[in-house]
Amino acid sequence: MSAQPTPHVNLTPDTAERGYNNRAAVPEHARYFSRWAGESARVRSALHCVLDVRYGSRPKETMDLFTAGGRRGLLFFIHGGYWRSLDKSDHSFVAEPFVEHGYDVAVINYDLCPSVDIATIVDECRGALQWIVKHAKAYGINADRIVISGHSAGAHLVAMLHATDWRALGIDSSIIVGGCGISGVYDLEPLLMTSINGDLRLDDDSAKASSPIQSKPAIKAPLFLAAGASETSEFVRQTQLMWNAWPDARPSGMKKPMLIDGVHHFSVLDCLADGSHPLFLETMRLFD
Repeated sequence: MSAQPTPHVNLTPDTAERGYNNRAAVPEHARYFSRWAGESARVRSALHCVLDVRYGSRPKETMDLFTAGGRRGLLFFIHGGYWRSLDKSDHSFVAEPFVEHGYDVAVINYDLCPSVDIATIVDECRGALQWIVKHAKAYGINADRIVISGHSAGAHLVAMLHATDWRALGIDSSIIVGGCGISGVYDLEPLLMTSINGDLRLDDDSAKASSPIQSKPAIKAPLFLAAGASETSEFVRQTQLMWNAWPDARPSGMKKPMLIDGVHHFSVLDCLADGSHPLFLETMRLFD
């Protein structure tokens, strides 16, 4: 049985800041952002895509659609950036190997803190999934089998979508066949001690309400969790915490989350975009 992770009550403001400040932990993070943007521009020019498709009325409620002919299913990808930065246009590169294997991909945007709060972002992501389910056929996309994937803040949003009562929103949850959360924060309470909360504006109640570990999975689809083994101890702990909190959501045959040797919070996303990497292959297997 997995060892229980150290509870966050042992954190101090200093250790919390070190544990959750990924840009400080990876001083070369700007090089990753630059490379992601460059690779994403290349992918948009190489693949068949429809950009800036609007799914709602708020400024950033848009998505980019990469189509493979509607053959095998849809990867619904949610970018990271601590709910306050980055953009779908930085993450088009994730689509390439999935399209090459016959899967359509939707890379979504959402409005950012502090213009909105995290609860609003969760609702926007729900709205984006509702929209693509209803409009997929018009774009030649197969939304009968959907895997929801996300990195960092996006992984948190994946888990929140797994805790959503889709029937109440008019969606048959059986079309969601899996989820992949990469390097997520699933208990938001430690963020109250960090400088990041200046933009997030969480308090005790909102942190608990938006923490998936405070909920239960509302769909039967497995939730696959991964992180870089070289991430801060807090991101490794958060991954194990979520794994322990939702035992019924573990993919069949998996005894622990995937901790990937030699990668940190930013380089871990490159593994999803590598068509030969176990992270990509395990995500693709969720469609089976």
